[in-house]
Amino acid sequence: MSSAAEQRKRLPSDGDAILNAVPNPVLVIGPDGMIMDANMAAESFFDSSTQFLQRQSLKKLVPFGSPLLALIDQVRTTSAPVNEYKVDLGTPRTGADRLVDLHVAPLPERPGAIVVMLQERTIADKMDRQLTHRSAARSVIALAAMLAHEIKNPLSGIRGAAQLLEQQASSEDRMLTRLICDEADRIVTLVDRMEVFGDDRPVARGPVNIHSVLDHVKRLAQSGFARNIRFIEDYDPSLPPVLANQDQLIQVFLNLVKNAAEAVVDLGADAEIQLTTAFRPGVRLSVPGKKSRVSLPLEFCVKDNGPGVPEDLMPNLFDPFVTTKPTGSGLGLALVAKIIGDHGGIIECESQPRKTTFRVLMPMYSATKQPDQSPKNSHGDDVSGTPLHASQGSN
Repeated sequence: MSSAAEQRKRLPSDGDAILNAVPNPVLVIGPDGMIMDANMAAESFFDSSTQFLQRQSLKKLVPFGSPLLALIDQVRTTSAPVNEYKVDLGTPRTGADRLVDLHVAPLPERPGAIVVMLQERTIADKMDRQLTHRSAARSVIALAAMLAHEIKNPLSGIRGAAQLLEQQASSEDRMLTRLICDEADRIVTLVDRMEVFGDDRPVARGPVNIHSVLDHVKRLAQSGFARNIRFIEDYDPSLPPVLANQDQLIQVFLNLVKNAAEAVVDLGADAEIQLTTAFRPGVRLSVPGKKSRVSLPLEFCVKDNGPGVPEDLMPNLFDPFVTTKPTGSGLGLALVAKIIGDHGGIIECESQPRKTTFRVLMPMYSATKQPDQSPKNSHGDDVSGTPLHASQGSN
């Protein structure tokens, strides 16, 4: 066996345990540029198994001429660790615009081997954008209150006057009075939808089984707007319960699944929606005005293989009145962001052709920190949070 092949042996089991405990992607690169080992976070980052990665050279996984390759050469020359910040490692495999901070160091125990740790910048950026989404939602709350008071009352008078005119109008004029009534009703409906943003009443929260929520949403979708779409489930059956209101989570994921279904409707038999859950320790959100940081270890994703979100809309996707639909109001995702924000979580979208992911990060329920609540929602489902043993596969 060649020395290079020997170098590519997997690390000992205790080394594997240490690597897999690190929440950031870690790669061990051999003297020949081949990947010797990778932790679980690296498998997730590159969307590949360790066995596959060990058959690849690093050059095949990063963009052509990536600064990472030069950093590795520098570390081999100087035998000293180096750092580089905000490096784009986006590829068709990993997705576009994957900004990371790079930490590269020699591995003295294995001459010529290099350790590379990636720290995604997107997590910090998601936190900042989520706070912006919440600020935008607060602006909509004030606007909704103004609209409800200043617009709905005059509209009632306009509609009433149009109905009185309709009684004495000719058949041709009745078309105009009916148009007035229909447009007044449409504006009232829009204002009613915006008033939801102004509802700050506290809601009952407790331990919620996210798999129960996703299964309920899937059943609703398959019986209606997603009847001919293939669903794939990739659940972590040991996931702890989330601290939430089950009805509001159903509203959130029904909205996300409906958007995904509309995105893939033109794909016919190839249309696909994937629902995933995972435990991602290490993500914490700094709450303004508080010294403590909230842990967001629960990750729930809705993925589709549609054409993707236009790049120019991505920075403002969760703002009110931003939509890709010709007849959409642009309030659905803004409401989703508000609900997730009210629950102390964050939501972000990553999109490219044939792979769009809406990712929700939320806190888990802790019986020691929360009051003991086991409410039932309006559907009669128990929300005690007992994990479902969901199998992976498609329906």
